[in-house]
Order: sequence, then structure tokens, then C-alpha cells
Amino acid sequence: MERIDTEILVAGGGVAGLAAAAAFAREGFDVVCVDAEPPVVDAGHERSDLRSTALLAPSVAFLERSGLWPRLAPHAAPLRVMRIADAGGEAPTIRASADFVATEIGAELFGYNLPNWLMRREMVAHLAELPNARLVAPARLAGLTPRTAGAVARLAGGTQARARLVVAADGRDSFVREAAGIGVRRWAYGQKALVFAVEHDLPHEGVSIEIHRSGGPFTLVPLPDGDAGPRSAVVWMETGPRAEALFALDPAPFEVALNARACGVFGSLRLASPRRLWPIVAQMADRLDGPRVALVAEAAHVMPPIGAQGLNTSLADVAALLDLVVAARAAGADVGAPELLGRLHRARHPEALVRVLGVDALNRAAMAGWPPFRDARLAALKLLHGVPAVRRTAIRVGLGVGSRRPEPAQ
Repeated sequence: MERIDTEILVAGGGVAGLAAAAAFAREGFDVVCVDAEPPVVDAGHERSDLRSTALLAPSVAFLERSGLWPRLAPHAAPLRVMRIADAGGEAPTIRASADFVATEIGAELFGYNLPNWLMRREMVAHLAELPNARLVAPARLAGLTPRTAGAVARLAGGTQARARLVVAADGRDSFVREAAGIGVRRWAYGQKALVFAVEHDLPHEGVSIEIHRSGGPFTLVPLPDGDAGPRSAVVWMETGPRAEALFALDPAPFEVALNARACGVFGSLRLASPRRLWPIVAQMADRLDGPRVALVAEAAHVMPPIGAQGLNTSLADVAALLDLVVAARAAGADVGAPELLGRLHRARHPEALVRVLGVDALNRAAMAGWPPFRDARLAALKLLHGVPAVRRTAIRVGLGVGSRRPEPAQ
């Protein structure tokens, strides 16, 4: 039976888990990352994650610290403007829009957008070059036993991994969270999201557009231009039956429905990738700490894909945990001690909960189909954008500026 000894065991090889592994390795820790799926290195693979992620400025700074950004930057599309548009009238046309511009708070950009599958490809390649990092995949965790000085994880094939700290980044159905006995609250919306990429006639000029009508928001986020011209990633949220009906359409009728929902922005839209269908849920773990366990990313919280909050909140979790663990090592303390993990919970759980509930409210407003509710949504948008101080505050909150940091060790 193989035995693996390491300082940090990261469960989960998604973007957050790979970023965590790279970050801890960059700080000099021995790291093993375990993922149940083989690495996906091609957008055409049937299991490829065709979603994209808008990495906001704090996340970009974290990826720079982790040594990952030089690999990712060449594939990133800059985000300069976040536009919210309301198309809630009788006709599917935009009746009002509001631009939130990065320069208004003294920033050149909000951040960058990248395809998830590409980020994973580059992160896997980066880890392969680090002498103190190892990716074990495909490998499924089958047991977790916390002990006084560390934790022992058992893999399905019989391999044992011993670590001082286990970072649970293994998704919304986290095995580590369940093994640690941490409860979770989950709720659904009866929605699904269609995700895919499009080519379009007009340049996006760094503008991300979120169009509200009913069923959920329709969002176009810039991608780097392709051979055929400008490209954007699309997240199209609808009620479950409507999303499934759209997903089942052949490409030609799907593009007709797509262009009607896009209300003419960026000119004619054409499919530039396969389509994927994702269920929309929200979720919040009761705690982010357990015996020798720290919960981050979707093991800790899940939210609908609105306002670029999901992965950015996840990377904020990892950054906070990294700061605590680096400080503990410098002080000669235990990097998996209950006191340290408790500080992570107190710093990150309240903020993550606020973001989950905030996105929940935005999603319910975006789903509204009854005309009075749609008119109320339009009025709220005008109020939010029309008062400069409120608008700037909304931008800073969305970016995560001023997020609470873990309290120092006593």
C-alpha cells in the first residue's frame, strides 16, 4: 500500500483547488492535490467545463502571488465595464441599462475573463513543474480520519495520504465536508443555466452585459478574439423546463432563440462551442472548519452565477487560509490547529453568507416575470446607478474591496 506524507492535502482539482495547491506550494509547503476526475485539457472533451470566470482584481492579485498569473494572462480578456440591462417590457428589447465603470473607483480594469477549462489546463501544467507539488488524479477519497498531529486520508485504491491540514475544495457535494460532520443548507430555484461561447459581429470592447427579462439573467462576458472575430462567453439562466427545451434544439433554431434573448447586443450571435447545462442552486455550510479540515470554495458555499461572485469568493477563502497558515508556520505553530481554523471560519463565513444571500436576492429579482415586479426591478436598477455614491459603493462591494481579514493569533 502506497503512503503519501505531505503538509497540505487539497481535495479537489477544480480551479479553486488547483489554485490553492499552487499557492501553498509557492509558499514552500509540500502539497498534494487529489481529484476524482482526470485532468481535462481540451475544450472539446465531453467533460470540459465550458463556463468562464470573471477574475476580479483581488483574485488576479492572489493568482500573481501564487505564480499562476503569467500562465493565465495571455489567455485573458480584460473587463472594463459591467453593464446591467433591463428588457422586462412587453417586447424583448432593452428599455434601460446602467454601466458600472472601473475607472470610477480609480482602477483601469475590473479584472479579466478566462474559460474555466483553460485555467485548469494551465494550472495543471504549472503544478507539474513544481518540485513540492503533486496532482493525484483520477483518485477518489474514500475515508478521512483526523488525529492529534494531522489527518489520514484513504484513497479508493488503498493509498493513504497523511497531512497536517486538509483543504476541502471538492465541490458542492464535498466528501471531506461530510466526513468532517459539517452540515450544509441548500436551496434550489427551479433554474438551469446554458453555458457556451459565441462569436459576434460587433466588438465587445471589454464590456460584460447582464440582461434581465424573466427566468433569470442572460450574461455575455468578453473572451479573447478568435479567428472569426470577437467572442464572448454566455450564461443563459432559465426555468428548468425552458432551459432543457432550449438545450434540445438543433443549432439553427437555438441561434434564433439566442439572438432574440440577447436583444441585439453585439449584433448577430453565432454558436462557437458546444452547449452545457448546469443546475442552479445556492448552498452554505454551517462552518468552514472541522478537525484538521478547512472548507473553501463550493465545499463551503455555492451561489448562482451572477455578478462574478462565485469563484472570486472562493479564491478569497483560499487567500485568507493561506495568510493564516503562513503566519502559523512563521510562529512555529501548528498549521492545522483548531484555533487557526476557527479564525478562518470567523473571518470568511459571515462574508460568504452575505454574498450568498445577496446573490440569492438578485437572482430572485432577475427571475421575475410579472410586469409589476419587472417594473420594480427597473426602478431599483435606476436608483442603484443614479446615485454616484451608491454606485461606487456597489462597485467596491462587488469587487470585494475591504473584505474582512482573519484576526491575528493571540
